Amino acid sequence: MQLKGIHHVSAITANAKQNYDFYTNIMGMRLVKKTVNQDAPSMYHLFYADEKGRPGTDLTFFEIHRAGQTYPGTRSISTTSLRVKSDKALTYWKDRFQKYQVDHDGIIDRFGRKTLSFRDPEGQRLTLISDEKNEGVASGDSWDHAPVPQEYGITGLGPVHLTVNEASKTEEVLTEVLGFRKKGTYEQRVVYETGEGGNGAEVHIEEKREGKPEKPGRGSVHHVAFRVSDEDELKKWEETIQASGFPHSGIVDRYYFKSIYFREANHILFELATDGPGFSTDEDENHLGEKLALPPFLEDKRKEIENHLTQLDTSRTRE
Repeated sequence: MQLKGIHHVSAITANAKQNYDFYTNIMGMRLVKKTVNQDAPSMYHLFYADEKGRPGTDLTFFEIHRAGQTYPGTRSISTTSLRVKSDKALTYWKDRFQKYQVDHDGIIDRFGRKTLSFRDPEGQRLTLISDEKNEGVASGDSWDHAPVPQEYGITGLGPVHLTVNEASKTEEVLTEVLGFRKKGTYEQRVVYETGEGGNGAEVHIEEKREGKPEKPGRGSVHHVAFRVSDEDELKKWEETIQASGFPHSGIVDRYYFKSIYFREANHILFELATDGPGFSTDEDENHLGEKLALPPFLEDKRKEIENHLTQLDTSRTRE
């Protein structure tokens, strides 16, 4: 068994409307599913991804209206990366961030790749990473109806950056339980990879032994999910996690994929998720994310759920 790479990253927003505006109109990502948190259906769960919503391209957000400020620290997924095709694309994005007054840094080299760090309006910590020298897991395709030229568009998720108190504990989980390989180091961070490797299959770990745990809120990351081929393999992973001694959720049916959740030794929430069946299970591919989608087990509560949600117009017309 081998995990294929990053499946999705799920974060927290306090304002779904503002979040939708930023990630579609500024970042040019496609909303491929407007649904709810299945464990708390009174809140939105928004999925932004590539043109088809492929696994490995999903950045998702739970809307928690009263989410307070995030106080960064350890035991956290500190930065999420988004992939672009080329170094030239980063220059485009730097100009675009200046135009739209998006808080950002300069273009720098990290671990042999060009990167551009920035923050969304709620302080979500993000980095664009160039695939120009990338070898490994293939990216998706940027959305052809985005307000961003397709050659510069976002094509998927890149490495996630974890900040922990004791790096050896997380390393043990990654390598001994989940089968990651150590790839190298840079700037006091250690890089691990899985599957075919590359930008879409890496976890970067930074150790801060005396750091205080992060206080999560709006702009923080809730969990990271890793890709599993299918349910049969997920069952084998369930046995592996059980044997490792970590408490876990068991297999949970999320309708668009099936998952297992557990907290690694530094208390960061990991998820293993199947590649399928995917987001076109209940919507036409040309109209993903335009209406509120509910899994069958919540459909009979649609009116009640809609009454608790703030209005969010995501309708659009495709040419």
